[in-house]
Amino acid sequence: MLTKAYIPYKGYFSSPFARWQGSMANEHAIVLAAETTKRWLAEKNMDPTVFDYVYLGLTVHQYQGFYGGPWAAALMGAAGVPGLWVSQACSTSTVAIYTAAMGVEAGLFSAPFCLMTDRCSNGPHAVWPNPAGPGGQVISENWLMDNFNKDPWAGQAMIKTAENVAKEEGITRKECDEVALQRYKQYQGALANDREFQKRYMYPVLIRVSKKQTLMLDADEGIMDTTAEGLAGLRPVLPDGVHTFGAQTHPADGHCGIVVAGRDKAKSLSADPSVEIQVVSYGYARVKPAFMAAAVYPAAQMALDGAKIKAKDAKAIKTHNPFAANDVFLARKLGVDVMNGMNNYGSSLIFGHPQGPTAGRLIIEGVEEVVIKGGGYLLFAGCAAGDTAAAMVLKIG
Repeated sequence: MLTKAYIPYKGYFSSPFARWQGSMANEHAIVLAAETTKRWLAEKNMDPTVFDYVYLGLTVHQYQGFYGGPWAAALMGAAGVPGLWVSQACSTSTVAIYTAAMGVEAGLFSAPFCLMTDRCSNGPHAVWPNPAGPGGQVISENWLMDNFNKDPWAGQAMIKTAENVAKEEGITRKECDEVALQRYKQYQGALANDREFQKRYMYPVLIRVSKKQTLMLDADEGIMDTTAEGLAGLRPVLPDGVHTFGAQTHPADGHCGIVVAGRDKAKSLSADPSVEIQVVSYGYARVKPAFMAAAVYPAAQMALDGAKIKAKDAKAIKTHNPFAANDVFLARKLGVDVMNGMNNYGSSLIFGHPQGPTAGRLIIEGVEEVVIKGGGYLLFAGCAAGDTAAAMVLKIG
């Protein structure tokens, strides 16, 4: 259990998420995220030199990304600050926030900044020399798609891991379709009243279309309309599977930023010092090969145990749910209502999956939901590549 690490209220933002091959498809993920952060900090009158460390969360390598954290820090206006590249697939944001919180807890940092970004669009194609290959042929890899399609340890594709859990747990196509439709309806709640909820945390992105033209992206791009009839008409992605393209997420592009600090520093950086956001506990897990969706429960339970609370005590539960079966499985294990007990205002199943910032945006949304409800605990949990998962409990009050 942590006692000293806090997130300033409104000391965070998320960009809109854009479906891959959309408006952010050709933007350098590190540069774009740092530029957005610099504008956001200026608008908040927050001096970037207040930060003493930067955690750069990134999973899809970018050109010159070798310089990672220090480069991002300099671009956002904190040129004298070192940084670290954090990469843990879809757990990247959770790991970055926890690591920053532990630095504060240990007295090493006073105010680290977590900047998470990814561009799944137009990912790199890596080439390695293979002197032993016929004619010196190279070894090549499509950074994103090849790894979606096969875990080198488990030997199976991401979607197969969800299908394995669904089969073992008796999760049906009907349940997955119902959850997918409900998540879409919950996302519509974030769009109500001219996107009133999203405007609590979402910050626009400026994209250079040409030397003379810029595009401002201020809302999620590429969200697919979802209906019961539309879902029912889709074929399973895998033969005899329970997931269609409508019951799984899509790759996306985007970024987010979160300040972590000691209590007094957090108050000084907060938009409302009376609202405290404490990082309380962290959980992690790895399950048997090719059962990624099942890892979310033990990670969530570890975080709950660390906070000394039960799932029913959480005012909000947010999950990274690349497949609908993830939520069905977790809800069963935690004893919560899968339809109404989690993911109010949307989830990655609907708004997409840029990997690095995915959990960060969900945590930010959960914080805002709990603030609206008057305070309490937030549980976030989500799976990640390698049959792993990470979870976090925050206390807002």
